[in-house]
Amino acid sequence: MCHDWQVSSELSGTLLVATPRLIDPNFYRTVVLLIQADEEGVVGLVLNRPTSESVADHLPDWADRAADPGLIHRGGPVEPEVAISLCLTPQGMPSGVPGVSLVDVSSPPEPDGPPVRVYSGYAGWGKRQLQGELDEGSWYVVQASPDDPFEDPVGQWRRVLRRQPGFLSVVSSYPDDIRMN
Repeated sequence: MCHDWQVSSELSGTLLVATPRLIDPNFYRTVVLLIQADEEGVVGLVLNRPTSESVADHLPDWADRAADPGLIHRGGPVEPEVAISLCLTPQGMPSGVPGVSLVDVSSPPEPDGPPVRVYSGYAGWGKRQLQGELDEGSWYVVQASPDDPFEDPVGQWRRVLRRQPGFLSVVSSYPDDIRMN
């Protein structure tokens, strides 16, 4: 069954999965966790863009708590100097996904806390902007799983689509270059 998504708070906690037609290099084959959706717009974190930068180099106090492989992920093109972190726990600020919370990395970590995934920057859309992208078919909207932010980012686009029913599962096999099909 297809859901006609409208930009509203119901999008918070879902994933935007780039369709094969979305070729913008910032979002090509991305999986974006939407952590806030309201009347002002939408904020999300690109889950599958790790950098080569170590959490230890930027947030040394959090290095021991960084989820494997201990790298910072590029959360999106907006404000890359801002660190946003997630952990698997019902404590902390809600992320929209049950069991996943936002973590304030400006404070020292609690000893023996859960692993955190650190993102540099975020993806953001005005309400009308994202609605236009949804209407033109640039994104699939699917339910998020608490494990999504902590999965291996390599191949995540395909894995998220493969777990969907029907047509979206088939899209997971869409080749990077259609000429090579």
